[in-house]
Amino acid sequence: MFSGLLIILVPLIVGYLIPLQQTSLLKLINRLLSWIVYVILFFMGISLAFLDNLASNLLAIFHYSAVSVAVILLCNAAALLWLERSLPWHHAHRQEKLPSRIAMALESLKLCFVVVAGFLLGLTGWAFLQHATEASEYTLIFLLLLVGIQLRNSGMTLKQIVLNRRGMIIAVVVVLSSMAAGVINAFILDLPIKTGLAMASGFGWYSLSGILMTESYGPVIGSATFFNDLIRELLAIMLIPGLVAKSRSTALGLCGATSMDFTLPVLQRSGGLEIVPAAIVHGFILSLLTPLLMALFAS
Repeated sequence: MFSGLLIILVPLIVGYLIPLQQTSLLKLINRLLSWIVYVILFFMGISLAFLDNLASNLLAIFHYSAVSVAVILLCNAAALLWLERSLPWHHAHRQEKLPSRIAMALESLKLCFVVVAGFLLGLTGWAFLQHATEASEYTLIFLLLLVGIQLRNSGMTLKQIVLNRRGMIIAVVVVLSSMAAGVINAFILDLPIKTGLAMASGFGWYSLSGILMTESYGPVIGSATFFNDLIRELLAIMLIPGLVAKSRSTALGLCGATSMDFTLPVLQRSGGLEIVPAAIVHGFILSLLTPLLMALFAS
């Protein structure tokens, strides 16, 4: 019962206990994480090709991801808009010129292409490809170790997290509204409630959530979760500039865990430097909760 939980938590905790001072090693870990994500998603695509009743499973993936992302974003947006009205985020920032959102969206879509490439290779049916699932498990353990090291050396301390009230409040609202959406999705999609909650716990971290869900629930739910969180990030990139002027809390909250990395440049250009600490804290909390909540619901 606890084997899946241990596989996730042990390497994550071990990595978090490793302090690194060398900038070159941290840069190497960041590069390794990028490449390992591609490798695991490639394995995911191969595993997907070996599914029984492939055509019906692809329809199920599309159905699960479309319903899930719609319900989660609606619940998040409603809760965050309520937060903005109840606790306005006052600011005096004038929006700067934005980076290319099309280029950033295409960067995210590269991961989709990797999954498709793995899927096409898997369709060849070569016998050795059937070991893709086992290979992805060992690669996942190494990835979680590196994620733990990255979180430890991100520069964030527990004191900084507690002191940034806005970032913490938005993170709590996103978690609670996502859990409500997970329960709703479970009823709509006729899934166990724990599965719905696990799918809603990715918070946009598609490169990790899809992998973890594949290990726990198989490639159908894993792929649906991956596309759910990927679509969330793409929509956040497109919506941030317009939302910042009307509801900064909503603009930040819809970014989910990516607010501390991928969507941070857009947030900074749109919302100014004052939004950065809240974005980092918000993203840090959700990044920490993603593997923990998924492990909890999958155990």
